[in-house]
Amino acid sequence: MGLFVFLPLVLPLTAVPIARLTEQHLHPRGAARLMTAISAVLAVCSVLCLGLIGVVGTAQIPGNPLPDSWSDPEVRAALPYHETVGTAAMWLLALVGTACVRTVVRHLRVRARARRALSGLPAGQGPAGDLAVLPDSSPYAYALPGSPGRVVVSTGMLDGLAADEREALLAHERAHLRHRHHRYLLTTQLAACVNPFLRPLQNAVAYSAERWADEDSAQAVGDRRITARAVARAALVSHAAPAPGFAAFAAPTAAAGPVPRRVAALLGPVPTSRNWPPATTPAGLAAMVAAIGTAASALCALNAAVALLVVLKAVTPL
Repeated sequence: MGLFVFLPLVLPLTAVPIARLTEQHLHPRGAARLMTAISAVLAVCSVLCLGLIGVVGTAQIPGNPLPDSWSDPEVRAALPYHETVGTAAMWLLALVGTACVRTVVRHLRVRARARRALSGLPAGQGPAGDLAVLPDSSPYAYALPGSPGRVVVSTGMLDGLAADEREALLAHERAHLRHRHHRYLLTTQLAACVNPFLRPLQNAVAYSAERWADEDSAQAVGDRRITARAVARAALVSHAAPAPGFAAFAAPTAAAGPVPRRVAALLGPVPTSRNWPPATTPAGLAAMVAAIGTAASALCALNAAVALLVVLKAVTPL
C-alpha cells in the first residue's frame, strides 16, 4: 500500500482551482456536472482509503473482530501501519458516516415537512400543474422535488414582482425540478462531509445550479434582462426575510449564490455550450489538474485495495 494510500485524502486540493474558473469558460450545466462528478469520485476514494488504513492499523490490535491471520508478522511487514493511525482512521470514518447520515436525514425530514405543509392545498396550479402558492407575507420561492415535484412560492414573493418577473421566477424554479438539481446539491454536500477539501466544489456547484436555472429561465421568457430583473428583485424583496427550511437546502432563487454575479452574467452574453474549457485557458489548465488529481486518487485507492487483498489472501488460510 505504501504512503500512496494517503494521497486520496489530499488530492481533492487539485480540484479547488476549477471551482472558480469553470464559470468563465463553461456553460453552468457543464460546470455543475463536471464538478459534481469530480466531487463524487474524490469522496469515494477518500472513504475507501480511510477504510483501508483503518483495517490495516486495527488488525494489529489484540481482540479486534478481524481474522487473527490479518495481524500476522507478514502482514505487519507488508503493510506497516501503526495501530494509532488505524484507530484514528476508524474514528474519522465514523465521523464521516455520522455527518453523511445527518445530512441525508435532514434532507428527508425537511422534504417531508414541506410535503405536509402542502398537503392541505388544492391540486397544483399553473400550466404545468406544479405551482403551489402559499398565503404567506414572507417572500420566498423554492423547488420541492418529488413525485410530482412542486414549485412553492409565497404571496409575499409574488406581490413583490411584476408579471414578467413572476414568469421568470417560476421558470427558474421549474428548471431546478426538471434537471433534478437537488441531486447535484446533495451529492456535493455528502462529498464535503467526507472530505472538507471538497467544500469549494460544493459551493461552486450550488452557484452553477442557480446559473443553470437562470439560463433556462432566460430562454423560457425570451429575455435575459427580465430574468436578471427577477433575480435582483427577488433578492431585494426577500432581504432580511427568514428562508423556509427546504428553501435553504434547495438553493432558493433569492438567497443562493452571489446575486450580483448572477445578474452580471445574465446581462452579459449567452454562455458557451461547451462542457470542457479550452486547453489554453486558465480554466482548461485547472480542469486538467483536477482530472489528473481525480485519476491519481482513483488509481491510488485501487492500488491500495488490491495490495491489501493480495497480502490478506496470502496469509489467510483456505
